[in-house]
Amino acid sequence: MAANTLADIFNVLRRRPDVEAPNLQAWDATDRLLLETAVQLGRAGGTVAVINDRYGALTLGASAVLAPAALRVHQDLITGERALRLNAAELGDGPGAEFVQLPLGHQLLAGADTILLQLPKTLAELEEIAAAVALHAAPDVRLLAGGRVKHMSLGMNAVLERYFVSVQPQLARQKSRVLLAAGPKPSTAAPRFPVVEHLAGVDLDVAAHGAVFAGPRLDIGTRFLLAFLPRMKPARHAVDLGCGTGILAAMYARQFPAAAVTATDQSAAAVQSALATARANGLADRISVLQDDALSTFPDAAVDTVLLNPPFHVGAGVHAGAGLKMIQAAGRVLAPGGELWTVFNRHLAYLPALERYVGPTVVEGRNPKFTVTRSTRRPL
Repeated sequence: MAANTLADIFNVLRRRPDVEAPNLQAWDATDRLLLETAVQLGRAGGTVAVINDRYGALTLGASAVLAPAALRVHQDLITGERALRLNAAELGDGPGAEFVQLPLGHQLLAGADTILLQLPKTLAELEEIAAAVALHAAPDVRLLAGGRVKHMSLGMNAVLERYFVSVQPQLARQKSRVLLAAGPKPSTAAPRFPVVEHLAGVDLDVAAHGAVFAGPRLDIGTRFLLAFLPRMKPARHAVDLGCGTGILAAMYARQFPAAAVTATDQSAAAVQSALATARANGLADRISVLQDDALSTFPDAAVDTVLLNPPFHVGAGVHAGAGLKMIQAAGRVLAPGGELWTVFNRHLAYLPALERYVGPTVVEGRNPKFTVTRSTRRPL
């Protein structure tokens, strides 16, 4: 189908292959405000780079209303990349037919005069993006960074002011606001990311790009699961599913030197961080990384152990769907007799899903916040 207005485009958008539910939609008021602000500022016809487009609203909308000479997009999550391609195909020969998906860096940003950014959750991720834009984009670039007002902070202005001469908050509308940044500041400093810190408690160097959950720190769920590492069986092939910075992968590889370990996540920043963590600890020959959506490219019954610390948020909302999808994926890729070790918030009712999709499940430990379980894959 062909679509010419933002309303036409937004009506077509879906989140798949990401979790879909009645309370989860594929665009928000910030997408609309960013696009309408870009039009008002006369940014049509140039080289546009889109960053953090969740499911295609900004990319497909920019193609329709800005008619850019070149349109490039970076999405950290592979689910977002796939959703954009699916939504573009649904729109057919209409807007969004011409765009290029690229990693964050020179190829994405070189010569770009307009950047459309959905503000990230963390200041670290915003800093990594702002530094890249200031370094690589055109000197006359305008960065339009938008977010929901309730999730924005003055710290975001401060981060942008470190990299741009001018940062101007625009008027809020429908509970969203745009920050307009211009005048990239020259920098001679080496890139700060990935940040590497030594975790003395586990004697591990951890590398983290800005977009990774918990940064270079050890989150309390992973810390609790690591206490059960001595109880786990050695595996020929183990998977750290939703690996983040790759702490579980590195600690498992260290505990079981004969195991091949795959660290996988839907986030590009996460798999890059996990690779850097493996290299920092001399484990790069034993740990491979893979950006994937819940093991979608893995064959059935291919691994012996899966380690899982699932998220309980989808975007800004609490939703168990992502964790359930990962549990189901773990059950599919585990060989009979293989084990899934899971740590999750105690309020989440994952036990029935673990029994259903994997097999007999034992609670190995609890503390005031978390539960750790061991699920054994039943025979096929």
